[in-house]
Order: sequence, then structure tokens, then C-alpha cells
Amino acid sequence: MRQPNPLLLARSLIPTATTLAAAITAFPAWSAEQSCSVTVDRDVPARMRDGTALLADVYRPTEPGTYPVLLMRLPYNKSDAQAFVYARPEIFASHCYIVAIQDVRGQYKSEGTFYPFRNEGADGYDSVEWAAALPGSSGKVGMYGFSYVGATQWLAAAERPPHLVAIAPAQTGSDYFNGWTYEGGALSQAFVQSWPLSSVALSASRRLGNQQALNEIQVAAGRLVSVYAQSPLSRLLPASKYEAQIAPYYGDWIAHNTWDAYWKPWSIRARYHQVAVPALNLAGWYDVFLRGGVENYAGMRKQGGSDTARSGQRLIIGPWSHMPWLQKVGELDFGAEATNPIDALLLRWFDYWLKGEANGLDADKPVRIFVMGANRWREADSWPPAEAETVAFYLHSRGQANTRFGNGSLTTGKPEGEQTADQYRYDPADPVPSAGGHSCCSPDSAPIGPMDQASVEDRADVLYYATPPLEQDMEVTGPVSVELHASSSAVDTDFTAKLVDVHPDGKAYNLANGIIRASMRDSLERRTPLEPGKVTRYTIDLGPTSAVFQRGHRIALEISSSNFPHYDRNLNNGKLDGAGTPVVAEQRVLHDAANPSRLLLSVMPKPINAAP
Repeated sequence: MRQPNPLLLARSLIPTATTLAAAITAFPAWSAEQSCSVTVDRDVPARMRDGTALLADVYRPTEPGTYPVLLMRLPYNKSDAQAFVYARPEIFASHCYIVAIQDVRGQYKSEGTFYPFRNEGADGYDSVEWAAALPGSSGKVGMYGFSYVGATQWLAAAERPPHLVAIAPAQTGSDYFNGWTYEGGALSQAFVQSWPLSSVALSASRRLGNQQALNEIQVAAGRLVSVYAQSPLSRLLPASKYEAQIAPYYGDWIAHNTWDAYWKPWSIRARYHQVAVPALNLAGWYDVFLRGGVENYAGMRKQGGSDTARSGQRLIIGPWSHMPWLQKVGELDFGAEATNPIDALLLRWFDYWLKGEANGLDADKPVRIFVMGANRWREADSWPPAEAETVAFYLHSRGQANTRFGNGSLTTGKPEGEQTADQYRYDPADPVPSAGGHSCCSPDSAPIGPMDQASVEDRADVLYYATPPLEQDMEVTGPVSVELHASSSAVDTDFTAKLVDVHPDGKAYNLANGIIRASMRDSLERRTPLEPGKVTRYTIDLGPTSAVFQRGHRIALEISSSNFPHYDRNLNNGKLDGAGTPVVAEQRVLHDAANPSRLLLSVMPKPINAAP
């Protein structure tokens, strides 16, 4: 969610008409011909129902006629327009669209006070209808943008503005409690603390005219490691007297640590039936909001509020992190086919829905996913692909020390005579450090993407299970989960899981990860303490993935109790806000006939061939 200055990120990432024409060859071709010249009107006001004025820059064709409108509503400065990911607005306008880029309430030039999600439904409705009435508008409006700008689309669409025809939300969530602020009951700490400090609270503080408040945020943003180490979690800036002014929502996020009445009105997954428009859903395998993008697609296919919405959903998942969308992510380069295709996709999408062009969009398969390892795109009629089969890999112990390839094994055979359990001590004062994954939103906030896990796997508080080297390629495409039978000496604790691809040279790259807070094992709406020492069954959702484990590689699973600062440290003391004295927990993982802990993978019957 953190949005850097695109000039600092790299001007070379900003697409032009030439680079648009050379968009990814795996996707249908489109014409990059520019047929309209463009002018721009700055700071055009849109009056909301409560009188608040939101300002937009409006890019419009100069030729006479009527044109559909593309609307982006963002808290990250309308002058930037997320141009480090998308083409500049004038490029889209040159394809004969009116493009309106609007600062949301309380950010940059727009009036009011910013509070995440609270006003985006009503303001989104009013802004769509304002856009439809702009001079030269055809009355058809589409919305685009990623991250929080995906939230502004979904929340607007759920209000059903009459002139909204289609949306294109990218890298965004389906619920702002689970999968955004929390995951499996644990706080998504690196994201939740770095986003305000590096972005929305920073820009809001500038509007206050208070240099001291701005200084405090800038200092904190420059020492995120120290911020993550703070306890309790209830204050973002414990020494500041301005937090209530610059980030009043942060304390609310910590106070509302279950899926309660604070979060439910904004939940997209609870409102699919209210959304009546088609959506182009874009996601990334290493994006913090991966689960949300996939869930929005699947949920809308089943529950969308119109036939058009249900049949008009599309899902595209690349190997990308949150931003930018490049072929190199973390420590791996996924090749030329991983090039960012979004601008070509957007124009084709909106040409079909807003202009009525017969460009073949309706004949495309609804799902297109990048298969890592093979580094190729796969098309499917559904998500997950109907042919994928759930295969269980059971945990077994060799009764050896916790060394790589020595702690335990993964096989498709169920445990029978085993009676041993694996154990480790989880000390919140010495958590397992995050090493890649789907955190957000830049490497200085938390490591992101695929990274070698060797240093993590050598820790004594990480259990490691692996298959023998595979005798043939195996493609895993679909959801990944772990069913874990475990006990703890604590009244509350966490269990984490990580799916890893181990290469023949020993390099081990993470594909998916997840966490469950033990007190939320039964429900996101309530917390239930553990009975210390009692064996409990947990389900850990690692999210979806798509990857080929090549012949000679191993499938590996890491089990532990921390992944910091991706997630906050559970202090094992039952406190809900990271307060109090930390308690060391003795953890036991069972995998006998009565407690068959297992990894569940979605295996394709025939793996896709590697890219040439």
C-alpha cells in the first residue's frame, strides 16, 4: 500500500505508447494507435452529498464528441496517478477516453478528513455520477487502480452508482480485517505500521500545517525496525501527542482485533451480491492482498449482483509483489513473460465494456495465471482449475536434530506406527525473522518475494519437513493449506507455515506462507484461549500459488510460531495488544495415526511445460 514517488522509483517504469504496443505477448494483441489529442483541466471540483469538495485532474480529448470516462480515486496524490505501475493518464486519454484522477477525501487537494474506507462508498458513488455528467461524457464510467485504489472501486461498486459500467481493481483485498489488517488473527504488522508512516498519515500530517507532527512521522518512517519492536502495539507513535490527529484509525485497528461491527460494513466478501458490474481482477503471487484478489473473483462469479457481473469476472495472477510489477521479484527472475501487461489489458477491457468494441474479450477464458518454475501462463475456466486434485503430504519424523533435510519428511503415506512428536521453544524475544513472502510494501518495510530460506531453516525453533527429490515435475496450482495437530504450554500462541521449493543446489525459495493465532482457531469473530498442553487441530491457510516443482527438487514445509515483522509477535500471555510480559512457549507438533498433520496441495494432473 505504500506508494513511493514514481520519480524516485524509476522514470523508466512509466509506460509510453511505444512500450504499450510491446506489451506481453502471452496476452491478446491490441492496437496502440492514438487517435485523440489531449488537454487537461486541473483541480476540477466534485461536490459530495455532504458538501465536501473533492478535486480531480481531468484529461480529455480535444476532438468534438462524447467519450467514456475512466475514474481513479486515490489517497496518493492525483498528480502521480500511480504512474509507476500504469501509463500516465494522458496515454489512456489519447485512446479517446476522458480520464479523471481524483484525490480522495482528506488527502492532498481534496477537502475533509481522511479515515480509511469510511467514506469511500458514498464518495465513490457521488464521484462516479459526477464523472458521468462531465462535459463530453458518454455517461459510461469505468474505474481502475491498485491497492487502496482497488478498495475505492469495490466500495463504490457495492453502492451501485447507475453509470458505473465496469471496474479493474488490482492488488487489493476482499476484507479489511482478515487479509488486510490482520491475517489468521495475527496483525500484519510490517504493512499496518509502515503504510501510515510512509504514506497516508504522512500526507495527512502535511495538511495540518504542523511541522513537529510531520517531523515525528518522518523520523519514525526512517526507523521502522525500532517501530516494529515497540510494545504495546496500541500506539503507532507512543511519544507523540499528535497521533490522534494524524492517524486516528490506527488505534481503532488494534482495538478491533476480531471481525466485529467496526469491520463488517466495509467487507467486500459480504457484499458481492450488491455489486452488479464486471471486474478485471489483477493479483500477484507475492502480493500482500493475493488472497483478496482471488476471493473477489471467485465470490463474484458465484454471488455477483447481476448476470453480467457473474459472467464478466476475469482473474489474472502474475508472479509479482505489491509493486512495481516486474519480472524480477525478490531473488528470482521470472523471465520476459512476466512483464507487466496491465495497460494493454485495461484498454482492451474498457474498449469492450465502455465502447462496445468487438475485440474478442468475451471469448477469453476467465482465468489466466503465471506458473512459476515453468515461467509460463496457463488459462483456465475456473479458479481453482477444475482438474486440480487435492493431494495430502503427511508429516513424518526421523527423530533427528533440527537440521536441513533431517528434521522430518513429507510423504503421501499416512502415519501409522509413529508415536514421536517434534517440539521446539518459541521465545517472543527472539522471533523467526521474515525472509521474503507476501508482506508490503517495499523491502525497507519487510523482505518481500522469493528469498533463500537457508538461514531460517537452520534455526532450532523452525521444524522442517521435505520430500525426497522428485522423480518428475509436479505442478501445484490452487489453494495451499496445512492441517496441524499441535499443543502449546501457553494460553495463546501462533503457528506459522511456509511452502518452499528446494533446488538441487540447496537454495530454498518460499512460495506461500500463512499463520493462525491459536485463540482465533475457531472463528474470526471471537477469541478462545487455549488449554495449555491440550492437542488441538489447526488449519493454516497459506493462500494460493501456482508453481512447478521440477524433477530433482524437493517440496518442503516449515512450521514455526513467528514470522516477524511480517506478523506481530504473539507474546504467549493472552494479551491482545502485544502488552505484558512475554512468555516462552513449549510447542509440540504431532503426526501420528490419531493426529495426522499434513500439507494439502492442489496438484495438476499434467504440469505445464517450461518456457523455451
